[in-house]
Amino acid sequence: MTMGRIIFYEDRNFQGRSYETSSDCPELTSFLNKCNSCRVENGLFMVYEKSNFMGHQTLVRRGEYPDNQRLMGISTSDCIRSCRMIPMHRGPFRMRIFERENFGGQMHELMEDCDNMMERSRMSECQSCNVMDGHWLMYEQPGFRGRMIYLRPGEYRNLREMGMGNITRFSSVRRIMDTY
Repeated sequence: MTMGRIIFYEDRNFQGRSYETSSDCPELTSFLNKCNSCRVENGLFMVYEKSNFMGHQTLVRRGEYPDNQRLMGISTSDCIRSCRMIPMHRGPFRMRIFERENFGGQMHELMEDCDNMMERSRMSECQSCNVMDGHWLMYEQPGFRGRMIYLRPGEYRNLREMGMGNITRFSSVRRIMDTY
C-alpha cells in the first residue's frame, strides 16, 4: 500500500523553502515560516487553517495547489498551519449520529453517504456522533456543501467544539473512500 505524501511550499506556485511529510503535522510553522502552496504526491490529506487541526479545513487529494488562498477559500496569506493524513480504509463504514451533545436525544446509524441527515433521520440537529468504522466528512449544508469536518474512528461528544467557529448545524455526511 502506498503511503500518502504532501509537500508544502512557503510561496505560491511551489516556490521557496519546502517541507514534505507522510504523516500528521500539528504545526507546520515549526518547519516553514508560512505556507502558500502545496502538492499532494500520493494519498488524501486534510489541511487546516490553524495549528493542531483546528479551524477551516479542506480535503486535498493527489494534485497541485499553487495558491492556498483559493484552496482554503479565506483571505489569509499563510493559511495552512497543520495537516492530517487520511489513511485508506477497506471495509464497512459505520457511524451513529445523535441529536444532542454527549450522545443524547435521537440516534440514527449511517453506513453510507447521506446528503440530508435531518430529512433522513427526522432529527432537528446533529450535535454528537460515534464513528465506529471508516473515515467521514461531515458538512455544514445538505448536498455535501459548505464547510466540513473530518471524522476518524472515535467518539465526538460535542461537534460544535471541534474548532470550527460558528458552525451551528451539520446537515450531510460522506464516506471518505479511496476513489473520493
